[in-house]
Amino acid sequence: MTTTDTPRYAPEWLELREGADAAARAPELLEPLRARPADGAVRVIHDLGCGTGSLGRWLAPRLDGPQEWVLHDHDPGLLELAAERAPRTAADGSPVTVRTRRGDLGSLTADDLAGASLVTASALLDVLTAEEMEGLAAACAGAGCPVLLALSVAGRVELAPEDPLDAEIAEAFDAHQRRSGLLGPDAVAVASEAFARHGATVRTHASPWLLGPGESALAAEWLRGWVGAAVEHRPELEPRAERYLRRRLAECAAGELRVVVHHDDLLALPRPVSPGPTGGVS
Repeated sequence: MTTTDTPRYAPEWLELREGADAAARAPELLEPLRARPADGAVRVIHDLGCGTGSLGRWLAPRLDGPQEWVLHDHDPGLLELAAERAPRTAADGSPVTVRTRRGDLGSLTADDLAGASLVTASALLDVLTAEEMEGLAAACAGAGCPVLLALSVAGRVELAPEDPLDAEIAEAFDAHQRRSGLLGPDAVAVASEAFARHGATVRTHASPWLLGPGESALAAEWLRGWVGAAVEHRPELEPRAERYLRRRLAECAAGELRVVVHHDDLLALPRPVSPGPTGGVS
């Protein structure tokens, strides 16, 4: 659930990227989510693949009203960290509570999300298959709630200064992300179509990482994973890629490298419930 093949669930990697993630997330998509629940109702938010809980730490203080976060992950250690570090108050001082749910997101159903006010995830879509994406869209549609899916890779990377090998590494990395039927950089387009098929209104917004001298530790770790994944997909690149990585890491250490890693955030709003012929809902 990340933009590189740096170990995806290592807490150290998740913590290293948290600042860049927070700076990249698109607050422009939050406006439809800001309305306070009626009659003091608790806003129930399911965070899928929560990792160490960085999305909750960013989002909970931006929403009014009492909140209950349901944190989903397969890793019990990450669930424990996320629960320990979760915010305790909402934007207006209302309480925020947390519970955890360990399990496989690939088998998630509408029943698992029953009663949800919002479903969220971060850096998740690119490691799903098309079948898993359809299942996620169907489960969220069945729950009838908005869905905010942040920081999906977009398949575009910019490095300055440029290097002749940039494009070849990027192409091999994108191919690696699509291995075994994973969506990789196609994820947002596929997700948009899936949620639209289930009647949702879909909005997307760019959420790029902007890595300069102040983010050199993250940029260096990202470079290692980016180049490593490219070489894994195309082993014949290894001799040139090793020299390339040494050059890029030296530029990074000297504060000379700028990297833009493009992502997109996606908001899916469910179809409004319309009045039935007898005044009920349909």
